[in-house]
Amino acid sequence: MVTPATKDEFGDYQCNAAMGLARNVNLSPRDTAQKIVDGLQPLIGNVMEEPEIAGPGFINLKFKEQYLSSALTTMAKSNRLAVPITSNKQRIIVDFSSPNIAKEMHVGHLRSTIIGDTLSNLLTFMGHDVTRLNHVGDWGTQFGMLVEHLRTEFPQALSTETSQDIDLGDLVTLYKAAKQRFDQDEEFKTRARDTVVKLQAGDEESLTAWKSLCQASRNEYDKIYDTLNIKGLTERGE
Repeated sequence: MVTPATKDEFGDYQCNAAMGLARNVNLSPRDTAQKIVDGLQPLIGNVMEEPEIAGPGFINLKFKEQYLSSALTTMAKSNRLAVPITSNKQRIIVDFSSPNIAKEMHVGHLRSTIIGDTLSNLLTFMGHDVTRLNHVGDWGTQFGMLVEHLRTEFPQALSTETSQDIDLGDLVTLYKAAKQRFDQDEEFKTRARDTVVKLQAGDEESLTAWKSLCQASRNEYDKIYDTLNIKGLTERGE
């Protein structure tokens, strides 16, 4: 409908709406364009030069130099670019990437992180109270599977005294190994499901292993967040 002008002589913006509307209002495209201009002129007269109708019905729009000069001067004198703080402050929660524990972030996580950060920055600038929320996942069978795998392969991860000292290494490899055991070993599968129940009941060893997984995952996510300069995330989950 309204697009940047393709050439300088056409002004700053062009509108081709008249050609699409002409048939519906039983007017020629140029007459339709004139109707649009007549309606626009009182609304944009302080900002735009008089609109020009060109060709079969294009409407060319050009900012007044005096308006641009005044607007830029006002913005330059303000530490907020003359954008006022909202008078209707709200508490707003913005959902970020919510990565999966012990799995690599994919492009979908990156997209939601960048969009979430952009929206959060904009809303904060407007004066809203913004919570940047990162949900790390619910307890489910996959976490019982991971915790049970740690119980046999990295038992020190289940102790509060030693869990901080353990390096879980490549979390993706760890997850694949646990998944393979889960698919092939019925006894392991049963134990993994029982571990989910223990997690939900607050079992100390299971919770400690879970926290080890979360911290190892967080260390990897933070490398990406640091690269993207993502700050102020609030982490939630089970």
